[in-house]
Amino acid sequence: MIFQKKHLSDSTLKGLYQALLRPRLIEEKMLILLRQNRISKWFSGIGQEAIAVGITQALDKDEYILPMHRNLGVFTGREMPFERLFAQWQGTPMGYTKGRDRSFHFGTNEHHIVGMISHLGPQNGVADGIALASKLKAENKVTVVFNGDGGTSEGDFHEAVNVAAVWDLPVIFVIENNGYGLSTPSQEQFRCESFADKGIGYGIDALSIDGNNILEVYDTVRLLAENMRQQPRPVLLECRTFRMRGHEEASGTKYVPKALMDEWAKKDPVDNYEQYLLKEGIIDQAYADDLRQIIKREIEDGLAIAFEEKHPVAETAAEVTDVYAPFQQEVVEPASEQKSEKRFIDAISDGLRQSMERYDNLVLMGQDIAEYGGVFKITEGFVEKFGKPRVRNTPICESAIAGAGLGLSIKGMKSMVEMQFADFVTEAFNQIVNNLAKAYWRWGQNADVVVRMPTGAGTAAGPFHSQSNEAWFFHTPGLKIVYPSDPYDAKGLLCAAIEDPNPVMYFEHKLLYRSIKDTIPDDYYTVEIGKAKRILEGTDLSIITYGMGVHWAREIAAELSDVSIDLIDLRTLLPWDKDMVAESVKKTNRVLILHEDTLTGGIGAEISAWINEHCFSSLDAPVKRVASLDTAIPFAPTLEQNFLPKGRLKNAIEELLKF
Repeated sequence: MIFQKKHLSDSTLKGLYQALLRPRLIEEKMLILLRQNRISKWFSGIGQEAIAVGITQALDKDEYILPMHRNLGVFTGREMPFERLFAQWQGTPMGYTKGRDRSFHFGTNEHHIVGMISHLGPQNGVADGIALASKLKAENKVTVVFNGDGGTSEGDFHEAVNVAAVWDLPVIFVIENNGYGLSTPSQEQFRCESFADKGIGYGIDALSIDGNNILEVYDTVRLLAENMRQQPRPVLLECRTFRMRGHEEASGTKYVPKALMDEWAKKDPVDNYEQYLLKEGIIDQAYADDLRQIIKREIEDGLAIAFEEKHPVAETAAEVTDVYAPFQQEVVEPASEQKSEKRFIDAISDGLRQSMERYDNLVLMGQDIAEYGGVFKITEGFVEKFGKPRVRNTPICESAIAGAGLGLSIKGMKSMVEMQFADFVTEAFNQIVNNLAKAYWRWGQNADVVVRMPTGAGTAAGPFHSQSNEAWFFHTPGLKIVYPSDPYDAKGLLCAAIEDPNPVMYFEHKLLYRSIKDTIPDDYYTVEIGKAKRILEGTDLSIITYGMGVHWAREIAAELSDVSIDLIDLRTLLPWDKDMVAESVKKTNRVLILHEDTLTGGIGAEISAWINEHCFSSLDAPVKRVASLDTAIPFAPTLEQNFLPKGRLKNAIEELLKF
């Protein structure tokens, strides 16, 4: 291994040595503790330390790094207190996640680190968002995100690199090429000889360096960062290295040929660098021995403090409260009485426009939303008013963009992510349910993101442009879900969703866009999230519904003029208004739950169960559900109408009244 000192001072060389020793000595101690059964699991980065250490030391301390679980040198390099780091691994309260998440699955804005989740790849989209915020704020900062060689096969990696390339985002995408994805060797993971070869496909610079050479890593990243701060753009950086331990300790390394292991053992980044410093006279053996003893004492001191703590005492109230970032909504009333007639789609556009005016840190992202105005023309004219930096066309990559929303939040910004159709949200599902929804509960980082979801059937658009998929997210703690049924609520709930610092799924029914209109306030206003609305007052029967169901129920109620229906529009599905539902049930004693989504596993099932548990004594009949067929949504209009529940609603009401 050839080390080139170049311009580096002896002080810098010594600093790199100290930074390199810390993770190695911690690892050696952790392996002992693992054998003693004092810790439960360990993911070793022995043999790869030069990458994390060199990169971290080369960056400014306020530049974000998104490491993985073999990048201990990032955490120690940012001078994280050992006792807190060790407590995090033990799942005790002093750690960064209050015992809610494991090992390196956490972030800390204090140290400008955003840890991974277990799914490989989503961290890349988050890095894009952080870099975008830095670029919009003209901070001249870079962001670094780590990947294993196997993880680059994930779509999230491709999406994020492509977005960074198109938007000229200052992100260094680090690929630690260590020869194996768990036990699967490289030749079974990818065909490229070098990941640097991939750069041309994205139209970006790409480099391949010796990841075991601390000076090569440090100097390469230092120079890259200096240049990228002035000329923002992404770079792929392959660091060639080897993992000397198993994927985690229980995995072992029997699948690695002994000759290969012996070859890489000669390239140990710590031993080789230490010998270089000794040979050059920059340090002597006494210095090396003393430094080891100092770091070992620091480790023991940190462990002593961390091991004093026990696992957290479970407090249900605290666990539930921390699902959402604290926010007490204050409903905003319109500043004047001025009103005008607006269609459902106009109300959404109006709310979005006024929110852009109200929050200069709000960024809109979606396919074709800029000059084209979106496929439904909701953002038409927005580019002229707010500029392309804030109204951003995205490549077709829903996952990276949802992840970017979290990245923007980390930098104190708001975002609206438009799914062109709600059906396409499957491409961003992991980011939404595992990153956005869990970030605050896991490590205190809110996701200030609204995901707009053009939803619903009735336009003969077939099974991939017509789904009602709100129930997919209803099961996920940490999300909020709103679903307006009229222009007033469409505007007020959208403004409220953008105001809320938590992730909100905003469902808007496409069939309502141009089919209904109402006279609503011209000024900015909000509607209370979590509060239902009584549409009709009645005593014979309660219909609990939302979205298009409200209009179906009103139509049938008009036909059944002799039936007194108490019609409740939930408006918010998560959290839903239990008080109003209970009040209605106790008044009418008969309940029908109506929704456009399919019957099995729909939101109506949960509401029905809750009513049975909490209002059983008020019921004179079983709770009845009316929903769409348990099939995909057919294309032909005749089949689609048969699929939808509207044609079955009247009969269901009559049956329930006869019970």
